[in-house]
Amino acid sequence: MSNRPLAVTDATVWDGLAEESRADGGVLVGDDGRIVAVGGSTEILERAREIGADVVEARGGVVVPGLVNGHVHLSLALPGPMQDAIHGADSAQLALFMAGNARETLHAGVTTVRLVGEARFADMALKKAIEVGAVPGPRIRTAGHALCCTGGHGHDADGQEADGADGFRRATREQLRAGADLIKVCISGGIAGEHESIDTPQLTDDEMAAVLSTAHDWGRKVTAHAGPAPVIERAVALGLDAVEHGYELTPELCALMAERGVWYTPTITVSRCEEFFLANGVPRWMIDRALGAGPRHWESLQHAIAAGVPISMGTDMPPHAAYDGTTATVREIEFMVDAGMTPLEAMRASTSAGAAWMGEEGAYGALVPGAAGDLIVLDADPLADISALRTLHGVVQAGRVVRDDRGTLRPGAAA
Repeated sequence: MSNRPLAVTDATVWDGLAEESRADGGVLVGDDGRIVAVGGSTEILERAREIGADVVEARGGVVVPGLVNGHVHLSLALPGPMQDAIHGADSAQLALFMAGNARETLHAGVTTVRLVGEARFADMALKKAIEVGAVPGPRIRTAGHALCCTGGHGHDADGQEADGADGFRRATREQLRAGADLIKVCISGGIAGEHESIDTPQLTDDEMAAVLSTAHDWGRKVTAHAGPAPVIERAVALGLDAVEHGYELTPELCALMAERGVWYTPTITVSRCEEFFLANGVPRWMIDRALGAGPRHWESLQHAIAAGVPISMGTDMPPHAAYDGTTATVREIEFMVDAGMTPLEAMRASTSAGAAWMGEEGAYGALVPGAAGDLIVLDADPLADISALRTLHGVVQAGRVVRDDRGTLRPGAAA
């Protein structure tokens, strides 16, 4: 799918990788939706004229890569009305519900998502629809169903139940058959399971090994919903690639994760978002469990930062959900800075690191030649103050303007 080339000039530009932003810069995106050049405004303007690109001026605004949210459920089904709505929806209704969330996610500046558990393989259909331009939404990398033991975490939401090494091997292959880009497995309890606790071990070593070996044979990474350190240590020893949540990490475990290159997606918002839970009718037992996990969860993130564990940003909450005067995505990134990351580290974790997690460096999450022309426009530089993300007012996906609050991204708007 092609469109007219687009040049954004008169901007401060951060490319998702560099240690600082560049003033008086610009970005040129070709008709294939990929970046042709990043450089000074004058250089970009000259090259834009050569290829007949539309030119817009950011008017001194800040341009950074589109955000990559690494822990998303577009059919989120928390206990209560949210779960009832998803369970009561037929396949068509589910797909439309997810498409609506995908559109809102894109408009929130998230141009790529990693889905880590969806129902009925609607995520596969939505991914294809977005790729061909039938519906608006972020680039999708998806795990299909999350894998869990009988009665395990997620069994009543997006999980596929299995038992024994052969059962988990088959369940993994079923996700791969459907087109999974990665595999997600629930190896312990969590916040949303009524009949479990966060530290409940849920898979045997044989079961975990079956998932890992099968996925790795197919060239797919495996990430684990996990809470307690002992369970995670067993999985890391078996070759786990990444940890989601990690509610109870220790300094020793984080040192091991860093040594072995095991990624961490903290989803720190989920243990401090009472307002969101109340607004969506989540039962009190889950709210109390989530908030009760908060202090230890925060320590886990700090341990990971101190140890140098590779971190990718993910919310678990809907990326676009209203939260503390902004979106869940922006608030997650702010929390990461509050916990000890520098704004630069948090921004990398929210852009280029998301592509690196998938082994797709340079394909998206960075403003470099050949990468997808995904970018957002802000009023201020988030490398100076991470809360500048709250000033987002423009979103470009593959060179197409999909959000333009001020009308400044229309060709000729600056004339």
